[in-house]
Amino acid sequence: IWVTPLFSIGNKRRLEEDDMYQVLPDDASQVLGEELQRHWDKEVRMAAKELRIPKLTKAIVKCYGKPYAVLGIFSFTVVIQPVFLGKLIQYFEKYDPDNMDALYEALGYAAGISLSTVALTVLQIHYYYHVLRTGMKIRVAICHMIYKKALCLSSAAMGKTTTGQIVNLLSNDVNMFNEVTTNLHYLWIAPLQAVVVIILLWYEIGPSCLAGVAVLVFLMPLQTMFGKLFGSLRSKTAVLTDNRIRTMNEVVSGIRVIKMYAWEKPFSALVNEVRREEISKIMSSSYLRGLNMVSFFAASKIIVFITFTVYVLLGNTISASRVFVAVSLYGAIKITVTLFFPQAIEKVFETIISIGRIKNFLLLDEIERPNMRFTLEDNQDASVEIKDLICYWDKVNILSKLSHISQLTCLPSRLPQSSLLSAILGELPHNKGVLRVKGQLTYASQQPWVFPGTIRSNILFGKELHPQKYEKVLRACALKRDMELLPDGDLTVIGDRGATLSGGQKARVNLARAVYQDADIYLLDDPLSAVDAEALGLHQQCICGILKNKPRILVTHQLQYLQAADQILVLKEGHMVARGTYSELQHSGVDFTSLLKRDEEEEPQTNNNHSVVKHAFSQNSISSRNSVVSHTTSMHSIKDGAEQLLEPVQTVAEESRSEGNISASLYFKYLNAGASILVMLGTILLSLIAEVAYVLQDWWLEAWENRVKTDKSVSLCSGLTLASVIFGFARSLVMFNVLVKAAQSLHNRMFNSILRTPVRFFDVNPIGRILNRFSKDISQLDSMLPNTFVDFSQSILQNIGVVVVAASVMPWILIPVVPLLIIFLFLRRYFLQTSRDVKRLESTTRSPVFSHLSSSLQGLWTIRAFGAEERFQNTFDAHQDLHSESWFLFLVTSRWFALRLDGICAAFVTVTAFGCLFLRDGLEAGAVGLVLSYAVTLLGNFQWTIRQSAEMENMMTSVERVVEYTELESEAPWETQKRPPPEWPSQGLITFDRVNFSYSSDGPVVLKDMKAVFRPKEKVGIVGRTGAGKSSLVSALFRLAEPEGRIYIDGVLTSEIGLHDLRQKMSIIPQDPVLFTGTMRKNLDPFSQHTDEDLWNALQEVQLKSVVEELPNKMETVLAESGSNFSVGQRQLVCLARAVLRKNRILIIDEATANVDPRTDELIQKTIRDKFRECTVLTIAHRLNTIIDSDRILVLGAGMIQEFDEPYVLLQNQESALYRIVQQTGKPEAASLVCVCVFIYNTCNGKSHFTIVRT
Repeated sequence: IWVTPLFSIGNKRRLEEDDMYQVLPDDASQVLGEELQRHWDKEVRMAAKELRIPKLTKAIVKCYGKPYAVLGIFSFTVVIQPVFLGKLIQYFEKYDPDNMDALYEALGYAAGISLSTVALTVLQIHYYYHVLRTGMKIRVAICHMIYKKALCLSSAAMGKTTTGQIVNLLSNDVNMFNEVTTNLHYLWIAPLQAVVVIILLWYEIGPSCLAGVAVLVFLMPLQTMFGKLFGSLRSKTAVLTDNRIRTMNEVVSGIRVIKMYAWEKPFSALVNEVRREEISKIMSSSYLRGLNMVSFFAASKIIVFITFTVYVLLGNTISASRVFVAVSLYGAIKITVTLFFPQAIEKVFETIISIGRIKNFLLLDEIERPNMRFTLEDNQDASVEIKDLICYWDKVNILSKLSHISQLTCLPSRLPQSSLLSAILGELPHNKGVLRVKGQLTYASQQPWVFPGTIRSNILFGKELHPQKYEKVLRACALKRDMELLPDGDLTVIGDRGATLSGGQKARVNLARAVYQDADIYLLDDPLSAVDAEALGLHQQCICGILKNKPRILVTHQLQYLQAADQILVLKEGHMVARGTYSELQHSGVDFTSLLKRDEEEEPQTNNNHSVVKHAFSQNSISSRNSVVSHTTSMHSIKDGAEQLLEPVQTVAEESRSEGNISASLYFKYLNAGASILVMLGTILLSLIAEVAYVLQDWWLEAWENRVKTDKSVSLCSGLTLASVIFGFARSLVMFNVLVKAAQSLHNRMFNSILRTPVRFFDVNPIGRILNRFSKDISQLDSMLPNTFVDFSQSILQNIGVVVVAASVMPWILIPVVPLLIIFLFLRRYFLQTSRDVKRLESTTRSPVFSHLSSSLQGLWTIRAFGAEERFQNTFDAHQDLHSESWFLFLVTSRWFALRLDGICAAFVTVTAFGCLFLRDGLEAGAVGLVLSYAVTLLGNFQWTIRQSAEMENMMTSVERVVEYTELESEAPWETQKRPPPEWPSQGLITFDRVNFSYSSDGPVVLKDMKAVFRPKEKVGIVGRTGAGKSSLVSALFRLAEPEGRIYIDGVLTSEIGLHDLRQKMSIIPQDPVLFTGTMRKNLDPFSQHTDEDLWNALQEVQLKSVVEELPNKMETVLAESGSNFSVGQRQLVCLARAVLRKNRILIIDEATANVDPRTDELIQKTIRDKFRECTVLTIAHRLNTIIDSDRILVLGAGMIQEFDEPYVLLQNQESALYRIVQQTGKPEAASLVCVCVFIYNTCNGKSHFTIVRT
């Protein structure tokens, strides 16, 4: 009753999240999860004691077993009705108009039929409500445990699982609990009901009943065997689904790179191949389901036929009461024994596989944090103590011998620095040595991590807002100006993976989060690499300013910060090679000094200049330099702030939700995806033939008792039975085939549509939302929907058959049937208005669960370093509770519908039973039997059909969501009629002619009226503040959105050629190096266009050959998810190797050296100078030293060209933008950059003396 008001709302307008009822306290994710977690922890301890593997099933049974066991009793009452039916038919067989006692008795039996129907209705409603709610509770509890486990996984365990697998566990595996709880009781109810029915039949027809029972006995083990097959197919399908979702996750995360490399086709082939294997397993499962369904529809026919054939052959005569009691008794158990029992077996075996997968995940290693952290006592200094430390990631030995570290520590060199921080954080287990941390830690990661939410929530990270402190942190991290320019300031919502922010902004938000925490020790993993010329100001104001009284351990590749360090550690290949102050190390002659010298050797070799640079480094005290920098930075902010235009902030759009009915065109699109119109017509014809054979057998049986029993009639009846089985089987297989093919076709179309849609789509849609459609919605299309669809189509035909046969015997039965049908259809329409919306809400409230999981896994180290696991768990539980609200609402609305349907049917049966008695004169016993058994059958079938049709329509919302993604806006075609010449571009001349660029039609213009010519073989550096339009220039060149105006490459207008023709002819080394799961070979050359020799040469040129040769299978080694077993620098080198292989005339480098050390940076620069000497190279850079030797430098501001000339010429003008940016790096660095410019200018112009430049 309490749901009824919701239906009146649902029929007036679309339901929103606010209309849902709050989740019941007993169903809250945290309550359920913690309860099951206790039982699981207890089971793990017991198993360890008993030296066995823990069993998750045991924990679930202990937690939910008792209340669930009681529910089975509700469902056992089905066999009483046929007994009353038999007695009522007997009255008609022995009909005597004068026998009033018999009439009263018959009225009692009619009342019995009516009451048993009502009782059955009430009990079934309660049964389904409670078992489905139990299933929901188990599912929610397991999800809570999976997420909790994901937050605790060790690095080794992360290598054994993938985001795809965890998403699959949360979307598909846990759903098995919803299904298994519904059917599980039938494992004992079905055999027990069968025994009761056999006893009742023995009384009716004697030993002949055993013939029918033999068929049942044969079916049960056959279906058990099917169940085992389902289990094995499920385990194979699950692994393939993991792979597919993992690949999807990588594709969506790396879509920018895939588009710029024009790699859509190999990825499409990869996903289609995995999907093809997955579909072959799903198809086998569907054929087995088809067999089960046929056994459901045909078993009762075969049983009745065999029973009565034996009955007649034994010399008995058939009477109506016997036929229809037998038919009704078999009918009563038909649904439990031939539908629910095999379904129960199927679901049990599938659930065993899913529980096994979940258990394996829950048993993965957790991060071990030995007792190395100590809280600070009064008057104690925070410190990190390391002594003789030996750590292993896997088999890579990282060894450092370090002792007390108090103040600021810098660690230049390659991989080990991050590993040292990992050891301090407790992420890297240490085998030997001492590691003690006194005080609370906080951490800023090398690759900035932001989670979906506002910028403020990213910085506060669960802490309370103290406005003064917050403002101070924003200023120190140079975020104040960004906040002023963003549409909603710090309340701007940032999308998945911070898609709406530039790299520099993400890095500064990441740093601000660490600074805002009141920690004792700050671990900073190269936080300044991705920020632009402001970096030095950040170093002064933030690391040496706001944090000056705290111990800080700073990993950096940028040597200009070393002087401020109290102590410097130099690590090389896992060993500590030097330690000391700046001046100590300068005189020690260690590798560190050669790094520094190499930096200085690029400058003109004059002692004079050398000493000036050193002097500048050593003489400026931190405080005076600090004030100078802060002054210039703030001046710069005021000056640029007014005109500066940030790249557009795309807030996350709310997930689209359809309204109204599921249209007939959607059904047509769905079916047409799996079959042509001709095949559809053939399927309909086959279904009709099967139904006719089915109905004829019923009709023949009714007429049998009135005919002479001959061999001919027996053989005709056996022919009809055989026909109904064969055609029924063919119908099921064909329909399943069509529907599974439709699922495959729609999945492939959705994936291709995703690949072809512009990049903006991924900026405004979180990854969880996209993965939700590829996991949960596709899973509905793969298994649930075909099952329901076939069941519904067979049921509706069966109902028509039932009505036709009943009407041919007794036409007045149509009088109640027609209004009944009208009431049913009205009820269905009324119910669907609301339930469709609830189902759509259920789909959209599921997306945040996946998004939250995906973003948590990306920021796992940060979450753990900040001790924010509990807060993230609570957020996950809140997302789960919102989903539970919609799911529970769907459950109760379905029960509301079922109760009303069953109530109407019970009334219909009552009217029929008493109607027969009131019209008793002139009715034959056979006719009464047929009408009554059909009325009872109609009770079940009619409402089952209406319910399935509603269920099917609700499931069609998944098709609706998938079809929506198959019709996304598409970018320009990959190939067009106009193809550029094969050798194009031969020179590399790029011309921008009045180019305006915006990421969307309604978005702000981020490049304005740009005119520029990049000459062939020219090396151009591109600089500008964060958000000046640097990356937008690359986007315009690659047509990631269509620019206005004209861009020519070697005279060819780029907007006239296909995207692949354009993108394949330019190489890019992106800002975020992206590697994909797959072999090293596939990562370098997905099209297999190059020989092994080419690949090895490319690796050698980027100095990765030795690294790849050390991998177990060399080039065929499968990389971990997102290439996480390589360092950021190594991943960047793989991207460089890709560029070397492509041998294009145009190379774009997008801040590619931001995250690499000076050596790798130098290696990249050297490779570019050697290998791309004949190419046009555009370099976007934060580090001015990487582009100061360019032929020309383009300075961007607010999407417009501020200046474009040779660096020497620009630096001569003290009013120039480049001059201002150079000065911001600090005097020593500025002097060094100017000297490089002068040296290059003089070398090019053949001058041997130096021009004095004021700095």
